[in-house]
Order: sequence, then C-alpha cells, then structure tokens
Amino acid sequence: MEIYYNPWSSKYKRPFGAVEKGKVVSFTIRVSGLDVHRVSLAIHKDGHENQQIDMHLVGKDLYQCQYQLGKNAGLYYYSFEIIYQENGQARSVYYGSNELGGVGQIYDCAEDVWDYQLTCFNQKDAAPKWYRESVFYQIFPDRFYNGNENGVINQPKPNSFIYGQTQDEPMYIKNSDGEVVRWDFYGGNLKGIMKKIPYLKKLGVNALYLNPIFEARSNHRYDTADYFKIDSVLGTDEDFSALVNELHKNDMHLILDGVFSHVGRHSQYFNYDGAYGKHNGAARNPHSLYFSWFEFDHYPDRYRSWWGIKDLPQINKEDESFQDFIFKADESVVAHWLDRGIDGWRLDVADELPDEFIQGIRHQLNHFKDKVLIGEVWEDASNKVSYNTRRKYILGDHLHSVMNYPFRGAVLALLNHQKTPKQIAHRFMQLYENYPRDIFYNLFNNLGTHDTKRIATMLHEDVKKLEQAVAMMMYVPGVPCVYYGDEAGLTGGKDPQNRKFYPWESVNEASYQIYHRWISHRNAQKVLIDGEFALFYDENIFGIVRFNQNEMSILLLNLSSVNQTVKLEQLTTLNLPDEQLQIFTKLVRDVVLLPHTTEFITK
Repeated sequence: MEIYYNPWSSKYKRPFGAVEKGKVVSFTIRVSGLDVHRVSLAIHKDGHENQQIDMHLVGKDLYQCQYQLGKNAGLYYYSFEIIYQENGQARSVYYGSNELGGVGQIYDCAEDVWDYQLTCFNQKDAAPKWYRESVFYQIFPDRFYNGNENGVINQPKPNSFIYGQTQDEPMYIKNSDGEVVRWDFYGGNLKGIMKKIPYLKKLGVNALYLNPIFEARSNHRYDTADYFKIDSVLGTDEDFSALVNELHKNDMHLILDGVFSHVGRHSQYFNYDGAYGKHNGAARNPHSLYFSWFEFDHYPDRYRSWWGIKDLPQINKEDESFQDFIFKADESVVAHWLDRGIDGWRLDVADELPDEFIQGIRHQLNHFKDKVLIGEVWEDASNKVSYNTRRKYILGDHLHSVMNYPFRGAVLALLNHQKTPKQIAHRFMQLYENYPRDIFYNLFNNLGTHDTKRIATMLHEDVKKLEQAVAMMMYVPGVPCVYYGDEAGLTGGKDPQNRKFYPWESVNEASYQIYHRWISHRNAQKVLIDGEFALFYDENIFGIVRFNQNEMSILLLNLSSVNQTVKLEQLTTLNLPDEQLQIFTKLVRDVVLLPHTTEFITK
C-alpha cells in the first residue's frame, strides 16, 4: 500500500497555500497497491460538518477532485478517505497531515486523523510599498538616548527614581504584593531619538516602531493616562512634530504602539487616586463620561483588570463611546495621530481586541494613504483562538501584519539545536502555507522585543550564532525589525533586564558589524523584499533561497562545528521549482562551509 499527498507540491494541490474566497482548489492524491473502490476528499469549514467529495481517476494511481470555496472567508480542514476491497470485504484507510506538515501519513481510524488546514481569505491585502521595503528599529523610548543639553531629564515624575548612570542595571522597587511602587527612569526622550537619526540611517534602518509615548506613570507607558498627550518625560507636542518631520525628511517612517485593551489605574479615564480631580474619572464618579468603559464588581475598588493587574483596568471594547473615542470619531485617537503624520499603528495585545474593533481601526486607517496596521499576536495568527473565538486577523480588512514571534522561536530552536533543520524548514513552510501570501510577506519579523529575553542572551553570546540569526531575519519574507541595542551587544533576561539603556560608550563592534552588514545586504537586493521563497537542508546545513526570473540569492548556514561540503544528493529542497532547481544546484554544488559560518551566493 502506498498513499501520497503533498500540499506543498503543485502536482497535488493547486493553488498553493491560502486561497481567496470563491476560488476553486484542485486536490490530487496518489493511491497504489490497493483494490480501490472509492477515494474521497473529506472537507469541512471551521465549525461545520464534513463533506465527502468523490475523487476520480485521472492517471495511473492518481485521483483528483475540484472544490469551490464558499463566499465567506475562514478556515477549512480536510483529509482523505480510501475505501478498498480486501478478501472480499470493504475496508477504509485515511490520509491526513502530521506535526511537520507537507507529506502526510496513513491513519487506520478516522478519529485519529490530523487534518490539513486550508486558509480562505477575503481579498489580497498588500501593505504599503514603503512598509515592505523597510528595515524597522524598535525603540523603548526611556532607554535609548537623552537629547537634552547636559542630559537634563524632562519633568521627572513624582515618587519615581532616576538612575545615577546610564550603565546602571535596571530594577524594580515592588511591595509585598509584587506591585511596582516607585517607577524607574533613565530619561531617554524624543529629542534623543531625533538626534540619533544619522546613526539609524548609517545602520541601515528606515522605519521606527516606538513603544508607547503617551502620558503614563510607568516607564513602559502601557498604563496610558492620556491618549492625546505626549508623556512629559519624553518631551512636548512640538518635540513630537519635530521628530515626525525629521524622520520624513530622511525618508524614514514611524509607527506608534496603540494600547487599547486597558488604561492606567491613575489615568484621567479611571482616576483611582484622584490625580485628575476629585470627581473626575470612572472610579471617582459613576456619572463620568468614562464610566461605561469599565466593569466594576464592587464600586469603586473591585474592577476587571488586564490579567488581574490592578494597575491596568480593563476596558469594555464593545462600549460604543469607547469605540467612538478610539477610532470611529473624526477626532478619534487613531485619526488624531495619523493626522499628525505617523505612518501606522502596532496594536498591543490584539487577542484582547474583538475582530470588529480591529476592523473598525482598519477602516479609519483606510481613510489615510499608505498607512499600516500591525497586531501583537504570539502564535500562528491564521488559526489563533482567543476567548473561544477563531480570530480573523489575517483574512483581509483587519491587520496588514502580525509580529512574527514563531519566526523567533524557530530560529532559536534551530541555532540552539533544540530542533532539527528538517523540523524548522517544515515550520517555515507551514506558516507560508497558512498565511495569505500578502500577509506572509508583511510579517513583522523579530529576534527579540521588550517582552522577550535578548537575542544575545538566548544564543549564549555566541557571535557566530548571532550572525546566523540576523542573516535569517534578513532572508525570510517579511519586514525585519531590530530591537534597540541588539546591534550594540546588549544582553539581558526577562523584564527589566531586557530594557537596559543603550550603551553608547561601549558598543560591541562585532555585533554592530553583523547587523550593519546584513541590513546593507538586504537593502541592496530587491529579491530579498519580494522574491519567491524556498528552503533547503540536510543534517548540518540550513538554507534559504529567494528568487525571481532574473535573480537568485542563497543563504547557507553551517550549523555544525566542523567543515561541511554541500552534497546535492543529501539536500532536501522545499518549494523550489524545477527551473530554479537547476540554477540552484549549479551554484551550491560542493560549496565548502567553515564551522558555524554564514555565507550567501547571488546570481
């Protein structure tokens, strides 16, 4: 008995990957060595019953059927059933996917089958051209640079502490309940970012993503106090305008962090401590304009908060007045800052925002030209379920992109030898298959953020591994984003150690050169922005191929501590068409890779 199906091959499934609604999908499966009575496709839309579609013999051992997707986007799941005769009796065997994806496996029991996923999306959803061509740089504003004369700190906050030196290790002062009681600041500000634009341009980045910059009590500013006011430690409204103008003058772009799931306990909207007036805010006045935003179990001291963190009262995103405030009104928060010149938003904790809320933000965004909307999602966003709801993040008319944490996880698993090259190649292909093409090429790729341990720490400060990680980030489709200070060699574990001040006086030159070299390499090769994508591997080599009709660029990583010679008979390639395979084999045949090295070949 032999049964074979591979959705990554056009011989067995057309078109590849996610498919637009209403389109026809062709499925072909090979079945040999059986007295076949019937072959059928078992397919169902998410939440619906299975349909059995008869497949017809179209060639030696090949069975095929066509299936038209419905008029609504969503996920489909499918497998195959083969009924055959054995010793005069009808028997069934099943074929489905497995953990690796691609070529599947035979199952004896229908209940055990791991279905294949087919993503059905609304329409193509390409991001603005500038976004696709960008290399981003994420800045945690308090920890980047102070642009004031003599390093004076703007309007220090009450009951806070300021570090004596920027080299000091970050720390929290907490009470017995684990709550921060005195926030710590280094004094980085908007003027500092503006003064470092020449540095950023030299590094090769051309777009910035800033962690929250609106008024708040904390240094991270995810406890928003006023959505329309720049935090005074960071600067003034005029400083913000100057930064936007200077960035645009230098052909750079800016996206801001939108924190719309919760606000600060001490914000003007909640005002628990009365800092905004004794009778203002939901916690002080049940007749407040903001009262309907929040849910109180016992007024005013027991209320719903984000993940139980009392400092972050949770907002009811279904509330009409809150929706008007954030995105519906002409002078909404989203519209206001787009009017001020920002180029897009990154939505914090997108899982906490209903699909209709995200779609509303997107509709407001669509009133402006060439703006982008990115969501914080930690998993494969194509099949994400939050609060028992299958999310529509990437089906069209919602998010342009999500933060690609699965990429980071795959890179670390590969370079730290926690998973094999085959497993990682298949993981990338699963994401490629599950996402609509536009979304896959829009993915916001990172090796670290303010919510993760530093990449240098995760790679045990191994510079050769760091180079391999950075090179992969520049080669995988999507938009790379460098977390501030990674290029300077910053190390650190969990928050707050991953939020040290940028070491302007002690930049690690080896780390800097790695980032500078590979960012320059990406910026110089258009094929790395919009070229097709393929993978190859053997036991000790991992590689990425980007190509179009005229160009090919190949990344090769030696994952071992000894020399490796590329032997074609030992290589497995994924998603590389025959015509390109011929070019590829000529370029890589018998190439020798030194231990733990990173090489590229271009044609």
